Amino acid sequence: MTDLKEKKCLPCEGGVPSLDLSEIHKYQKKVDGWDVKKNEKKIYFLEKNFKFKNFFDSQNFITKVSEISEKENHHPDITFGWGYAKIVVTTHAIEGLSENDFILAAKIDQIFNV
Repeated sequence: MTDLKEKKCLPCEGGVPSLDLSEIHKYQKKVDGWDVKKNEKKIYFLEKNFKFKNFFDSQNFITKVSEISEKENHHPDITFGWGYAKIVVTTHAIEGLSENDFILAAKIDQIFNV
């Protein structure tokens, strides 16, 4: 399988199934430190917390995440403040996780580790 960060997110308008739990676990092994969680509607999502030295560093990181998200046309939910950022990724159109979510997670990890 191609390295996830080398792939491109494909448009998803729904009509395809979300990944099942065994597929999710296979993909989860390819990203670093992302937790798989379920919300109150039992929809799976990825979540990761990032730590920074100050507000400026967290804001700079979020700006880079925003640029990648626009380029990939796949947008996470982001919470950030002084010294932290929390990113949540899911594919809303299918109410669950798709390969796109793991591609975006891998690309986010790549900019964090620079």
